[in-house]
Amino acid sequence: MTSIEAAAIALQDHAALWSAGEISAGELVDAACGALVAGLDTPGLRILAACTRAEADYDVHDLLPPALEELGLTLHPVGDVAAQEAIARALARRMLSGELKPWEFTLRIHRRYGHELPLTQRLAELDELYALLEDGDRAVDQVNAEVTAEARRLAAHPGVPTGPADIPS
Repeated sequence: MTSIEAAAIALQDHAALWSAGEISAGELVDAACGALVAGLDTPGLRILAACTRAEADYDVHDLLPPALEELGLTLHPVGDVAAQEAIARALARRMLSGELKPWEFTLRIHRRYGHELPLTQRLAELDELYALLEDGDRAVDQVNAEVTAEARRLAAHPGVPTGPADIPS
């Protein structure tokens, strides 16, 4: 994967997480800056990246959709199944990058979707399993491994453009 593809995925993830209230508008602006540095460049992305932290809370709502559209990325309507799946994939990538521990990942997914989202059904079950285990239990390592495997499955799930024809360079 090129750095441009990784930047597009990161921006898409930040957009999904922002729309769900998981991250701040300032963090989304930081992701836009990172996308520019990685080589993504459109007028809308430049405008989004130029927001100050003070402006971000007010302006991101209006600036994000056209910036994503110029890049061929999508901001799904909040509550839409596609939005829920995008959030789950973004959280999975955060866990795989070390930003979340496996148990934190399953807890967030379980609290957000319960057993209702088919894509994350197994994660909800694994979260319930964590609750039954005690600190130091060897089974925790086994559950962590299964959570990591589920996170990899989610992270590999299609959801953002990955081909050079899909992402402007």
